[in-house]
Amino acid sequence: MFELVKITVYGVRALEEPYFDRLNQYQFTCNYVRELLTHDNVAAAKGADAVLVRGNCVVDRQNLQQFADWGIRAVFTRSVGYNHLDLQAAADLGITLARVPGYSPAAVAELALTLGMTQFRHVNLAVDQTHQANFTINDNLFSQEIHTATVGIIGAGRIGLAEAKLYQGLGARVLAYDPRPSATAQAAVTVVPLPELLAQSDIVSIHVPYFSGENDNLIDAEFLTQMKPGAVLVNTARGELADVPAILDALATGQLSGYGTDVFRDEVALLGKQFATLDEVPNPEARQLMAAYPKVLVTPHVGSYTAPALDDMIRISYDNFHDFFSTGTTSNAIRLPIQKMN
Repeated sequence: MFELVKITVYGVRALEEPYFDRLNQYQFTCNYVRELLTHDNVAAAKGADAVLVRGNCVVDRQNLQQFADWGIRAVFTRSVGYNHLDLQAAADLGITLARVPGYSPAAVAELALTLGMTQFRHVNLAVDQTHQANFTINDNLFSQEIHTATVGIIGAGRIGLAEAKLYQGLGARVLAYDPRPSATAQAAVTVVPLPELLAQSDIVSIHVPYFSGENDNLIDAEFLTQMKPGAVLVNTARGELADVPAILDALATGQLSGYGTDVFRDEVALLGKQFATLDEVPNPEARQLMAAYPKVLVTPHVGSYTAPALDDMIRISYDNFHDFFSTGTTSNAIRLPIQKMN
């Protein structure tokens, strides 16, 4: 049955193709598209029964309408977040959306730890300095040790708790803030109110989902003012959570000693592209962040770019399609709003 199901998969890197092939236990026919889904390449899905996208693909009403016109009723994402999907349009068009509810939590947790520790121990400053043939030791390189420090995790889900465990293994005291902490979180870390976490933490790491119109610019001037002076901030969640001008101001005053980010606002204009110079980068916030190196460390959304995470994303996506084409639904379907009447 399933060998007849055709899936167009957008945003597949050459390195990832063997993973898709190896994990295709249901023998789906897959059409791999290197680029992320845009209005320009939507036609690659014509003739498919389903579509699989990743974060930053353009899954808006225009593209969903095109899929619906071609009879495509399943448009799934191999990501946890789904703010790139137009839920109302999908509901109106009778399209089922689904996601991957979780993949290897160590992937993003390890990157967040690396960004945090690199700045906490001022490795970023030291490497930049020696790269310029300067081997002097100045006050900016003087550091505390992580086993004497406090780390604050905002968002005590699977990824946040994985990072907490890593820091606990290094001897750090770990605090967490979550508006709805699970029993697992409460048993693993000390859950405290957000102001208390910000005031006490030497490193603050963000692991919360982004909801448009609800927590935009969560990391704003008020948030930063509450942080311990000279602390390090890490954001591997979503770029929309960060008020970049406020973060740059906090770096300039010394309220922050460093900022590490794996995410940007309007990432679709950046990811997968190489620019000749910094001036050609179309995203002004990204330009400002990169210009603030070495106090700001920027990575190109590689937190989930690991073999175990990729395995999970693909395997669960295939399971979602198997369930959908077997039963008409999947347990990982995204809840859609009420269909609007025409």
